[in-house]
Amino acid sequence: MTAQTAEQRDLAAVIGLEVHVQLETATKIFCGCSTDAEEDEAPNTRTCPVCLGLPGALPVLNEGAVEAAVKVGKALDSDIPEETRFHRKNYYYPDLPKNFQITQYDAPICDGGELEFSVGGERRTVRIERAHLEEDPGSLQHAGGSIDTAEYTMVNYNRAGTPLLEIVTAPDFRGADEARAFLAKLEEVLEYLGVFDATRDGSLRVDANLSIVDADEIDDAGAVSEATLEGANRTEVKNISSHKGAEKALAYEETRQKNAIQRGREVEQETRHWDESRGITVSMRSKEEEKDYRYFREADLPPLRVSDWKAEIDIPELPDARRERFREEYGLDAESASKLTSTKQVADFYERIAEAFDPDLAATWVADNLLGELNYRDMAITDVDDRLDEFARLVELVDEDEITVKNAEETVLRRMLDDGLDPETVVEEEDLGKTGEDVVADAVTEAIEENPDAVEDYHEGEDGALNFLVGQVMQKTQGSADPGTVNELLREELE
Repeated sequence: MTAQTAEQRDLAAVIGLEVHVQLETATKIFCGCSTDAEEDEAPNTRTCPVCLGLPGALPVLNEGAVEAAVKVGKALDSDIPEETRFHRKNYYYPDLPKNFQITQYDAPICDGGELEFSVGGERRTVRIERAHLEEDPGSLQHAGGSIDTAEYTMVNYNRAGTPLLEIVTAPDFRGADEARAFLAKLEEVLEYLGVFDATRDGSLRVDANLSIVDADEIDDAGAVSEATLEGANRTEVKNISSHKGAEKALAYEETRQKNAIQRGREVEQETRHWDESRGITVSMRSKEEEKDYRYFREADLPPLRVSDWKAEIDIPELPDARRERFREEYGLDAESASKLTSTKQVADFYERIAEAFDPDLAATWVADNLLGELNYRDMAITDVDDRLDEFARLVELVDEDEITVKNAEETVLRRMLDDGLDPETVVEEEDLGKTGEDVVADAVTEAIEENPDAVEDYHEGEDGALNFLVGQVMQKTQGSADPGTVNELLREELE
């Protein structure tokens, strides 16, 4: 920026994201090495001459990575050009074994596009400038501290060559909360497409570009002119690995830059590292310009033409469309539809339950009961996906009035998750079968006879008296009576 004066100014942030998505393929993008990282694998063992960049080793493009990129492009409403090609991006960094990265420069596989998401109850649309394929570098492990305090740094090339799709947005974000909401929606779409595994370490990493401009330079539509952006020094924040991390890093960097400007200091154009442990960004190096990378064509890979088969690559129903269908087809409210489409696995699980039961009953059991208990245990729907029949049987026991809802929720479901038991076993072990009407009627009579004060309070209009008597009956039947039936019988007897 030009020199700033120490005066109070109305400032605003302009943010763009570069999202690096590891594509879910069996092998790396240019070689046959596995992308499946096993627990406690030794460093630098999942490698070969190609991903280590040894002399004479030639890359061969992974067709699965191309197909995944085309799916993402279709979901983002991008243009898929007739021909695309690869380049070499030249720079030195220890985790880059070849001293260049095979990537795409002026002919990306996905051109343009947009993604709509919600933030603060409002709908926002962010433009996608491009999405291109490239290889992932290795990973650095800083011993005894962070990047700027470590005693030494080790490099592990097991990750090198994993297929990446870098999705570059326009500078359309005006706050850290918007960036976080966008990343959550993007990850949701990627999971629905089946091209991404959020549980894989480093599967989604973000570089964020942030500039501070005078607020009046942003028009009513939220747009900023190219001239304004060129006049504002841009800071790149690297090594962000989560939605929450992106929000925290950008909030910190926005505050840091605004404070500098208000104090009359110039913001340096630089690359900064997000230190999550300390919650700050630290300077890494001056910001490179495009010319510094000396892009040139990758001679070992011919131009890529997907025009003959891109039309044959189908994408599944995406989250927004499925959410709307759930509301129309199953009559669900917006909140339930949102919960039940939070992941493709949850949506699939619900639809299989809803095939056999009332959609509202299925929604209550999946969205509220099952997901609630799973979240409490830090589990996901994928942890119980192979037990669909057991959970369907639990819903059936409730639907056919064989056990009470209370017992199903508080005992059967919890023991199914904690002990791995099927519902019938829990019902038998806990003796939860519904108590017969005669037994319930006897328990109602006993409760009335044993609690004359509560009976008197009921006749005097005390609201809590009836609930107290219901509780007494439930105790006598060990929770196996239906609360609604108990309530009805008590009223009949008392009146």
